[in-house]
Amino acid sequence: MTPTPAPEGLPPVLAGPLLRRLEPGRLVLWLVGSAPLDLTLVLAPEGEASRRLPLDAGCCRVIRVGRHACVHLIDVALTEPLPQDTIIEYDLLVTQDDGKEAGIAQWAPHLLHAGATRPNLVLRSRSDNILFGSCRKPHHPARDGLARADALLADQVEQAEERPAMLMLCGDQVYADDVAGPMLAAIHALIRRLGLYAECLQGAVVADSEALYRHPASYYRREELLPAVKSNDALRDRFFGGSEKPIFTTANAHNHLVTLSEVMAMYLLVWSPVPWRLVADAAPPALEPRHAQRWQCESQALAGFRGDLPRAARLLAHVQTLMIFDDHDITDDWNLSAKWETTAYEHPFSRRIVGNALVAYMLCQGWGNRPEVFGAALDDLAGLIDTAAGDDRFDAPRQDALIDRLLAFRKWDFVLRTQPTIIVLDTRTRRWRNRGRPGHPSGLMDWESLTELQHELLDETAAVIVSPTPMFGVKLIEVVQRLATFLGAALTVDAENWMAHRGAAGSMLNIFKHSRTPGNYVVLSGDVHYSFAYDVEVRDSDRVPHVWQITSSGIKNEFPRRLLDWLDRLNRWLYSPRSPLNWFTQRRDLVFTPHLPDQRQEGERVWNGAGIGQVWLDAQGRPVRIVQHNADGRPSTRFLAPDQGASPAVAAEQPAGKR
Repeated sequence: MTPTPAPEGLPPVLAGPLLRRLEPGRLVLWLVGSAPLDLTLVLAPEGEASRRLPLDAGCCRVIRVGRHACVHLIDVALTEPLPQDTIIEYDLLVTQDDGKEAGIAQWAPHLLHAGATRPNLVLRSRSDNILFGSCRKPHHPARDGLARADALLADQVEQAEERPAMLMLCGDQVYADDVAGPMLAAIHALIRRLGLYAECLQGAVVADSEALYRHPASYYRREELLPAVKSNDALRDRFFGGSEKPIFTTANAHNHLVTLSEVMAMYLLVWSPVPWRLVADAAPPALEPRHAQRWQCESQALAGFRGDLPRAARLLAHVQTLMIFDDHDITDDWNLSAKWETTAYEHPFSRRIVGNALVAYMLCQGWGNRPEVFGAALDDLAGLIDTAAGDDRFDAPRQDALIDRLLAFRKWDFVLRTQPTIIVLDTRTRRWRNRGRPGHPSGLMDWESLTELQHELLDETAAVIVSPTPMFGVKLIEVVQRLATFLGAALTVDAENWMAHRGAAGSMLNIFKHSRTPGNYVVLSGDVHYSFAYDVEVRDSDRVPHVWQITSSGIKNEFPRRLLDWLDRLNRWLYSPRSPLNWFTQRRDLVFTPHLPDQRQEGERVWNGAGIGQVWLDAQGRPVRIVQHNADGRPSTRFLAPDQGASPAVAAEQPAGKR
């Protein structure tokens, strides 16, 4: 590749590298440069000679998303497999315009641990140590759980046997629908600085992206920019109305990202500290007094996020990171019901909003999980990029055609054939729609995708299933969601859970009971903004499969504290093991044993605190230790089963029983 010099004043690398899917014979990495880069990958396994691998067009595809922003999709097949369970140092050398090479220590020193000259990775032979979490909202006042995970790694960086096999991000890696005003200003400044491409906006009251960015309602009032006709009232409420949710939380969608360039800039700003240096002098727009006060509060929260960001980026450069979307990666309540889909996809503007976020997800998240299935979509994207070469503006028909392809795409899920097998579910795009009651929640997976899941599980002895939404959640909250659905307010309370749709719930339970599916399952989830762990036994079968539901949420988000305390307490009272209410639920054939947080008060079963989850598995795929590492500096919280040291009084509170 012929080196292209970085534009004056811009660093060669804007974000990355992120370590994505890693195998002994294959390495997948993600990086964004300010120009197409001439890269050489250096691999130095401990005790072996270094290897130099020039990254030509055959293993590094460059997708230009602006005049000075190029996504590098690196997928390297190795002729000689790398060793497992050992430290492997690596480097990415950038050939500069003077012919000299600069490594990560030169262009991203924040990615190095103290005393190191290069980052490193470990290819674990077993997936028995997993970091996981979800829900990382930059302007939430909590500390960043990814920075907490980096601190954990710093203590183990030279101990290959202690390193986690992967970081599994279970959803809401970005919040495209809930954006702080100062973040939106940084996004717009970065779009200008990098020359990210413009687009036309059909069906909106603004003609194109430039008009959107300049409009007085662009900050905190974007709902005013939707078509002002009666038929679009539902559309306005859905995307920008910020439906009030007093039972759980209050949505804020008034800065909802719209254009592809806005979403791409968001990814750069949440994964790397480098772009922030390019927009440090971004001036706030003219704001009404009520919005100016909010701006100040959000600015303080974002300052904390920026302070933690170098450590979060260092984590992503040292640990294999896999990702799956949930709703906020695209928009709140994405595909919640058949009615939602009809409302969103039949209007060109809302279809574009959803589609742009999905294109950015493919490029920044989805591709790295399963690169081989995205060739055709990337070809379409490259063709779209070519249309912007002349006037820095996408061709609208080709952009809509790409969005149509991705809305019909059916390979967002993926499987890792490790020990144990890890199956990551798509619970957003292949839903079991309620045709009779289109306003009611859809099942999280349709019959066909559940059948495919069963096929993946056949003859496995154990499996880790990643479901962004917990399969087994807090029962009282699910009941509140069901009541709200009955009253026609499913959107108001985010009525999305596995038990909300009888067909999907029943099919999943039948998979657990199948004679050829595993005896041990670990389900890793996020979404709900609190953490908990259940041991679930499926009783009405010839064998007794175990399911451990382990939820860690959020990485940088939390549930309203007093509200969660009351919901947890009421849940224990109403759905105790002896409660007759259990016989009216779909869980009547299940036996639940909660693992209680060791720092609990008054028998609480859930833990409310931003951080990162970690689980260790034994040879049979059973959890031997479950921990939530708190981002605020408190000691890590362990979830204890009754036989793991709980006091007699605590053990008495948590007998196995039906719920």
